Amino acid sequence: MITKSAVAIAESRIGKPLEKYFAGRVNSPLERSWLAFKSSTWIIVLSGFLEPVLFLFSFGFGVGSLIGGMTSNGQTISYAAYIAPGLLATSAMNGAVYDSTWNVFWKINESKLYQSMLATSLGALDVALGEIAWALFRGLIYALGFMAVVTPLGLVTSWWGLLAIPAAVLIAFGFASFGMAITSYMKSYQQMNMINIFMLPMFLFSGSFFPISVYPQFIQWIIQALPLWHAISLVRGIMLGQVGIATLIHILYFVAMICLGLFFTTKRLTALFLR
Repeated sequence: MITKSAVAIAESRIGKPLEKYFAGRVNSPLERSWLAFKSSTWIIVLSGFLEPVLFLFSFGFGVGSLIGGMTSNGQTISYAAYIAPGLLATSAMNGAVYDSTWNVFWKINESKLYQSMLATSLGALDVALGEIAWALFRGLIYALGFMAVVTPLGLVTSWWGLLAIPAAVLIAFGFASFGMAITSYMKSYQQMNMINIFMLPMFLFSGSFFPISVYPQFIQWIIQALPLWHAISLVRGIMLGQVGIATLIHILYFVAMICLGLFFTTKRLTALFLR
């Protein structure tokens, strides 16, 4: 029965767009991630939620009491309200990146899980979308939890702030798809450590805790090319009600990340396991 079902699914793909890569069974890898979450990985997800909350209280209210107010596009706000969007964007990035890098690296090189999946009727795009969908779910959990904390504290100054939740999911989508694409080319744990080397300075210097205007102009240009700066600027603008053409530019940046990430992930998984 299982064999016939797999054959029927494979035959139904013939003649359809992306027939070599997509079987319409994204739910299968997503279901596996859910089962793993219920059994053990919920602890990792919980720690990812607590991290930005601890940063908010220690820096936003601790250091913030020494700094006073901050100015964003002519609007004066508390330091806690200034860093809250950056922490939300960073939380969405961290959850998506760690789920789509170290987790994916282990499944490719150690457990050989993707090789087993692609031996079924699943296509490479099914696997990629399933893994990325789980990273989006994780990003959504972080966004909902963080907003539940900052809203009662009065750190969301506009009704536009409700859109920070889908914005965080978009950010997670971009980082997850791009992170999975990069990981599919990694061959050793030493190479994987390059991801951490890149993420830490990006977190520190992309405007999470202070405006990038403190840097020389050429440094600002480099930072503005980084995805986390776009993520923080997108969420901060939404939470402060500063929505405009810049918001659209940030959104298009992540749409481009998503498209490139999905393309290279699908091609790489196909090259690795469907030769």
